[in-house]
Amino acid sequence: MTDISKRSIIKMVALTAVAAAALVGCGKKEEAPKAAAPAAAPAKADPLKIAFAYVGPVGDGGWTFAHDNGRKEVEKAFGDKVVTSFVEKVPESADAERVIRDMAAQGNKLIFGTTFGYMEPMLKVAADNKEVKFEHATGYKTAENMRTYDSRTYEGAYMAGVIAGKMTKTNTLGVVASIPIPEVVRNINSFTMGAQSVNPKVKTKVVWVNEWFNPPKETEAATSLINGGADVLMQNTDSSAVLQTAEKLGKRAFGWDSDMTAYGPKAHLGSAVINWGPYYVKAVGEALEGKWSTGQSWWGVKEGAIDMVNVAADVPEDTKKKIDEIKAGLKDGSFAIWKGPIVDQAGKVVLAKDAVADDKFLGGVMFYIKGVEGKIPGK
Repeated sequence: MTDISKRSIIKMVALTAVAAAALVGCGKKEEAPKAAAPAAAPAKADPLKIAFAYVGPVGDGGWTFAHDNGRKEVEKAFGDKVVTSFVEKVPESADAERVIRDMAAQGNKLIFGTTFGYMEPMLKVAADNKEVKFEHATGYKTAENMRTYDSRTYEGAYMAGVIAGKMTKTNTLGVVASIPIPEVVRNINSFTMGAQSVNPKVKTKVVWVNEWFNPPKETEAATSLINGGADVLMQNTDSSAVLQTAEKLGKRAFGWDSDMTAYGPKAHLGSAVINWGPYYVKAVGEALEGKWSTGQSWWGVKEGAIDMVNVAADVPEDTKKKIDEIKAGLKDGSFAIWKGPIVDQAGKVVLAKDAVADDKFLGGVMFYIKGVEGKIPGK
């Protein structure tokens, strides 16, 4: 083979290689950098399951109705972050433990028990369910995962007393009482002290029904008080029966725990109401934020939990002004309801002159003050 032929072959091979390389280069597309995959959205937290145990029916118009309004405030405040449920008419008996235990078993992580008699059952259930938070209304025993909360209902009772003392014509007031515990005795006394502050001649009669919610018994008790000369009634029971009885018999009375105006518009002098919403919203917020801890809370006018609303038009203006002054004093701490001297039925000084009762004292009130007739059951 000649050199020229060799060179031709080498040249052809070289050209072929170049052409092949060019074809490969033309056929390969330059790839754009891949976009980063979007970050996965954080998994949505499951809603906090919250349960409420009610001693009465939601439609009682008083105590349980007020608690259920508070539950609705929680739903409004937290939306889909919470799921709430309730069981009504849970008796203060072994049934309470069964119901509360079932609430925990259903996955509720925050459980509210809304009456004094649930205290011991809740303590038992709390001991067996450390991962659940328990809140007990009106009690005094706590645990690592159970705390107590209450409202200063005696503040509403005192304001009702001021109005009653001005409006009574017989100077005889009546109270339909539920269970003989310090909360109820304290309210009877506070009602009487409010009345005596404007009318020293006032005396208070009491009929005990030994139940929180029993409209027929409450009606019977109210009728008995009216037949005994009482013309203005207050109750520490959960229904509107006392106000309705006063309406029927032409006397005056108060709403209790909730605004009961509609149940007896002619008899109604005002309603001493409880707003549980602020506390329930606070408690649920703490649970959601991991800030919940055991302890005790007792809220009143100062915290927006207690109020006197819809005072009747025929109540004198100076009395209405006095109610406003009491509210203002309770809010800023310049006024104390339980301030000495206070004496009991026997004339014994139970609170010295100018002394102000602390919460420990108030929590143990199991005596009638001077001006309250009768005896406390079991005393």
